[in-house]
Amino acid sequence: MNQFSPEKIVEAQKASLEILVGLTSKAFEGFERLCELNLQTMRSTLTETREGLQRALSVKDPQELMALQIELLQPVAENALSYRRRLLEIAAATQAEFDKVAEAQYEANKRGVQRLVESVGNAGPAGSGAALAAVQSAIDASNTLYETMQSTARQAVQVAETSFNDAAVATAKVVQHRAAQTSRAAKL
Repeated sequence: MNQFSPEKIVEAQKASLEILVGLTSKAFEGFERLCELNLQTMRSTLTETREGLQRALSVKDPQELMALQIELLQPVAENALSYRRRLLEIAAATQAEFDKVAEAQYEANKRGVQRLVESVGNAGPAGSGAALAAVQSAIDASNTLYETMQSTARQAVQVAETSFNDAAVATAKVVQHRAAQTSRAAKL
């Protein structure tokens, strides 16, 4: 049977369409989760802001106002870190779904190219072994390059995420330390 028969082409198009619909669905699910996160964050921020304003309006002296500001600042930093963590979880989950599909497609295409090279080799004229070996070598080199690039990209993402997490934790500690210092100073 011909490698490029109309039935094979239609089958490949159907498979591609299913993949596209699946990826679109996963992207939409990620978008929905992001919208939910943003709505929850806005609701809680509005509630906290209203409560903070009400408390600020009842303050009697500047020292009490400073203490209130410090008290209200700490949850803001914690909420920002929590938001960031949840945002990264959503992004990572969505990316993982895309990676699964990409990896499956890569493996399927790799097998298809290998079958094509083998079928051409079996049907090729005598003496074409060296040319097929060169093609196979190029394919193997491309596969190795792809896998190396994928591994390097994963490592870069991990390093960036770790660095960002470390910076976020350090920032939270600085905010807590400053709040404690200011609170002690306000009491004096």
